[in-house]
Amino acid sequence: MNIYVGNLNWQMTSEDLQELFAPYGEVSSAKIVTDKFKNDRSKGFGFVEMADDEAAKTAIAALHDTDIQGRKIVVNESQPRPEGERRSGGGGFKKSFGGGGGSRGGFGGGNRGGGGYGGGRDRGNSGGGYNRY
Repeated sequence: MNIYVGNLNWQMTSEDLQELFAPYGEVSSAKIVTDKFKNDRSKGFGFVEMADDEAAKTAIAALHDTDIQGRKIVVNESQPRPEGERRSGGGGFKKSFGGGGGSRGGFGGGNRGGGGYGGGRDRGNSGGGYNRY
């Protein structure tokens, strides 16, 4: 069973998470989700996978809403993402028109970004991105 664990202390490691669940049964994996754009800082949640569903249910019941490292954690069975739902693309800034770069600005990119032209002498750093308004 895959278990969602939320409201974790940002200092908590994947090893800490594994040790937290180990007394309830075999932990197949334990992973704290990190933000790769912010020096791999914890996002405050993670997932634990346990081989035995009954052991997982016991761990959920015992650990949900308990104080761990100064935070009341949320523990429940992880729900799969509904079909058709997907993550939005990244890149760009709010109300950005993509493209750009160069010493004189540029044009291009657009809503779903495709290239872009970085006019001027410095043509580096051009590119688009998926920008949401």
